[in-house]
Amino acid sequence: MKLVILDRDGTINEDSAEYVKSPSEWQPLPGALDAIARLNHAGWHVVVATNQSGLGRGLFDVASLNAMHSKMHTMLAAVGGRIDAVFYCPHAPDEGCHCRKPKAGLFEQIGERYGLDLQGVPAVGDSLRDLDAALAAGCLPHLVLTGKAAHLREMALPEGYPANTIVHSDLAAFAEFLVGPEARASQAADL
Repeated sequence: MKLVILDRDGTINEDSAEYVKSPSEWQPLPGALDAIARLNHAGWHVVVATNQSGLGRGLFDVASLNAMHSKMHTMLAAVGGRIDAVFYCPHAPDEGCHCRKPKAGLFEQIGERYGLDLQGVPAVGDSLRDLDAALAAGCLPHLVLTGKAAHLREMALPEGYPANTIVHSDLAAFAEFLVGPEARASQAADL
């Protein structure tokens, strides 16, 4: 099974220092939905692993979160894409759970659900905690320079990031990195 794990806020959709709390605030980043559809069309299953501490902080409820995800799924379907599952941590940072990134709990849940060893599975995020959680689960860390990482566009990757981090300008560039070689190899085989 070809699996990709994506962060949500700042990777797929616009992030906000005030939290994304409603469907009207959930806005996809340019090209992100098409990138997910491209991954799907190349045979990749896409799942989301996201911290949603706004739940634990009382900023929104599960019905609002479900409505945001419904909007995401509807918009993805309109461009021929899909996300197979959304795994989220509802806890506030001070609750000490195992599922809040940078801990690996969400990734472990994904591995259990799909019966997979996540060693080498590409995981994409816009923050160090996304990459740390991915690495702790054995995934290959990919950083997109959107959301929290947008300020890194004009500089070298700071110390503290995993040495094997692969950097992309956005989710579309990640999709090209992942499926571009596959598509070119398939086209060459057809000739």
